[in-house]
Amino acid sequence: MLKKFIKVGILLLLGMLAVGLPLEALAATSSDPFTGNPIAKIAQSASPAVVNIDTETLVRQPVFPFIDDPFFRQFFGEEWQRFSQVIPMKGKGSGFIVSKEGHILTNNHVVEGADKITVTLSDGRQFDAKIVGRDPTFDLAVIKITASDLPVLSLGDSDAIQVGEWVVAIGNPFGLEHTVTVGVISAKNRSIRAGNLSFDGFLQTDAAINPGNSGGPLLDLDGKVVGINTAIIPYAQGIGFAIPVNMAKSVMDDLVSYGRVRRGWLGVYLQPLTKDFAKAYGIKIDKGAVVADVVSGSPADKAGIKRGDVITGIDGAEIKDPQDLVFQIRKRMAGDRVNLEVVNQSGRRSIAVTLGEIPGQSEEPRTRRTSLEESLGVEVSPVTPTLKEEFSLPDQRGLVVTKVKSGSPADRVGLREGDMILEANGSAIESVEDLERASQSRDIVVLLVWRNGRTFFVSLRP
Repeated sequence: MLKKFIKVGILLLLGMLAVGLPLEALAATSSDPFTGNPIAKIAQSASPAVVNIDTETLVRQPVFPFIDDPFFRQFFGEEWQRFSQVIPMKGKGSGFIVSKEGHILTNNHVVEGADKITVTLSDGRQFDAKIVGRDPTFDLAVIKITASDLPVLSLGDSDAIQVGEWVVAIGNPFGLEHTVTVGVISAKNRSIRAGNLSFDGFLQTDAAINPGNSGGPLLDLDGKVVGINTAIIPYAQGIGFAIPVNMAKSVMDDLVSYGRVRRGWLGVYLQPLTKDFAKAYGIKIDKGAVVADVVSGSPADKAGIKRGDVITGIDGAEIKDPQDLVFQIRKRMAGDRVNLEVVNQSGRRSIAVTLGEIPGQSEEPRTRRTSLEESLGVEVSPVTPTLKEEFSLPDQRGLVVTKVKSGSPADRVGLREGDMILEANGSAIESVEDLERASQSRDIVVLLVWRNGRTFFVSLRP
């Protein structure tokens, strides 16, 4: 046996010499197991731009577990706040740097509600970050740090990537320890309905997305970002989802420029057109986006679009699938008027729709909120469809409390997120200006507050 191995070795050596291959090449080939493996190079070049995001949110919790019990509170009312304490709740996630100016793209759920955001780079540097803008609809957020010599990831083309292509997921859930996983694109245009997240167009991948990796990049073999890692199915293996980077580009541009998404909103939930659907509904087309549901009061609802309609075109552009329609709508601004080509069992027709603004994105200018933050320690918002649904608000005019600063006058009297301010000093509150005038005109402000189906008065000293 030994003689056989020696003979094979001699033949291999003679063969290398015969083709002029130097002996050093044999040693280099056997000692480098990563030769020809692009994953190691991608991880090495991309990891410096992937950051760890630590968040801290101040929440009020009762000192004793029974303090917040409804039976106890019917005797003590809002005085229960005296038996509570404010404690920090910590969270972690990932993100990646997309500009030399320090803009970082991540998931909205990573930074939502955070009072403090700390970004840690792979070289150990730490920076406080501020939120530039958030888009809950697509679970995207842009935060910013002030730093120099920042590595940046290039954004690719998620439309061009195909099912079966290799992708690399990178996250930084524990500060200096990156995780790198590899897989393929399992599917495109996946839909998710979970909690507040309702999105059509996800990339599905079997590259493991570990806890804390939310907001990290999904890269192609060129090292360019094709998706933002967002969600996993905890009870299944090999099923993760990423937001296509082409969708994130337009959202990110709006967030950086305006602090919110100002793109158009149609107000429909979409599904791909299948052969079974077309046959069952007697529709003789093979391309389009099926309207699975219509949001009540949305531009689509007002224009007469119905469940089961198939949208095949917009302003002369063909719509092949739901993703096409989403991209076309996102190219337009709120207030734009578009013509949709719609096919249903009754035939084909053209519908004119004036696009609206995504619910929950409109907000008062920041300077208006600042005076209330300083005087009362509270941020408020006009009632939007999103806030109304989230807090089960009544059909009344008023302002919704969206944030309460710890230790502020509003915090001391027990105001909390979701409260609805109906009056101030006996006058109805219909705008932010009304509340500002009330807080500046007197030493004491008495608010009429709605909460959980009942109203009560609180007194604040700005």
